[in-house]
Amino acid sequence: MGSQQKPGRVLVVTHPLREDVAELAEKLAAALRSADVAVRILTGEIRSLRHPDALLVVDEETSATADLVLALGGDGTVLRSAKLAAEADVPLLGVNFGKVGFLAEAETGELETVVSRLLDGDYGVEERTALSVEATGTDGELHRSWAFNDIAVEKAEPARMLELFIEIDGTRISRYGCDGVAVASPTGSTAHAMSAGGPVVWPDVDALVVVPMNAHALFAKPMVVHSSSEIRIGVESVGTEGALIADGKELTRLTAGSTVTIRRSARPVRLVRMSGQPFASRLVSKLSLPVDGWRHGRI
Repeated sequence: MGSQQKPGRVLVVTHPLREDVAELAEKLAAALRSADVAVRILTGEIRSLRHPDALLVVDEETSATADLVLALGGDGTVLRSAKLAAEADVPLLGVNFGKVGFLAEAETGELETVVSRLLDGDYGVEERTALSVEATGTDGELHRSWAFNDIAVEKAEPARMLELFIEIDGTRISRYGCDGVAVASPTGSTAHAMSAGGPVVWPDVDALVVVPMNAHALFAKPMVVHSSSEIRIGVESVGTEGALIADGKELTRLTAGSTVTIRRSARPVRLVRMSGQPFASRLVSKLSLPVDGWRHGRI
């Protein structure tokens, strides 16, 4: 699987509302500390890193920098942790306490093995593409953000339709009324984009996915573009607001004349890998795919 250096400092990020996760986090921290690894546990939002009991991932005033971020929770916790890890350019290891846990590398019953392999440096690191976004409103205010899974422009009012146009590398591709458009990384292709009818893209494919949602147009197909492409979405609706959403969290509202530009981020996510399981096997197991098909057993 690969040989890495034993981490000297680990930041453990947990789900803020689950006591069972907090208890296991304490046990995990105790096991790491007994092996002379500095550990802090972060249970709240990212801003909680300013709390004096938190081991800062990035701190200009001290050298207290984590070597690895360990996320205990579901995919939401892993997404929250991914931004911390990407900003500090340190590996991220997810342990699943949720339902699907597509982004996690290990399950709760494997914590003992996880600790042992971390201490032995017995793991690999896989680089994953992330996204950056810039949104300009009609007031001229610029919003910048980052996402691991996807960036979406969606209608903010359920009963209304959003008028959008899409440009790829400066060329207008289409214009339509729709519920929105999702732009996903290969990792995020199995999240929001897939539920909207987009393709599943293997994580090592150098591409981005553009998926219109319930669009009224002759050409409203999902598109797979090169990761170097620049995707620009413009809001044309008058009287209907859009919402800019990064990894499921709303960043700002968009009105007519607003533009959103999405690119591959210069800050990828470095995921810890402890299993040689191919992506196809992970896809089948995590999504419980009925691989036999409806004709199984028929003559």
